[in-house]
Amino acid sequence: MESQRSRRARGVPAGPDTRRRSGPRLARAWLVASVLSGVPSTVHALSTGGDVLRSTRAAASLLGGTGVIRGVVAHLGVSAFWIVVLAAVDRRWPLDARTGAVAGALVAVVDLELVGRRFPVVRELHRAAQWADHVAFGALVGAALRSTVDEGGATRPTSIG
Repeated sequence: MESQRSRRARGVPAGPDTRRRSGPRLARAWLVASVLSGVPSTVHALSTGGDVLRSTRAAASLLGGTGVIRGVVAHLGVSAFWIVVLAAVDRRWPLDARTGAVAGALVAVVDLELVGRRFPVVRELHRAAQWADHVAFGALVGAALRSTVDEGGATRPTSIG
């Protein structure tokens, strides 16, 4: 049987069961999850008349600041870290939206309950909304990693079973 390395050297695309994730696929997962995972807390803020940028400013405290730009940088950096972690998990235990949501809950434990506890502005955020953001992040990452659309936009076959 021919190895994946020799197939790649000949330019043959990887099969659908390949656990390795290419850079563009991870970048897409990072972008989608980073942008859309904040929907639950944004909806909560809008429905309660709260500040939609409060969690972004809270993220800035991780970098020693309070501004929105610093918060966006912190959020993108933390998201990139978790994408790398979840991609490593995915190699061993394939993630989909459901199992990604569970992984997102575990990320919430680390982000909110272990690390976030040390930052007062993070502690003051609405807990359920932040947990929902983290679960959404994991679900979106899992869904993006399972996507049947490859980097070039072509549909790749899915494995059944």
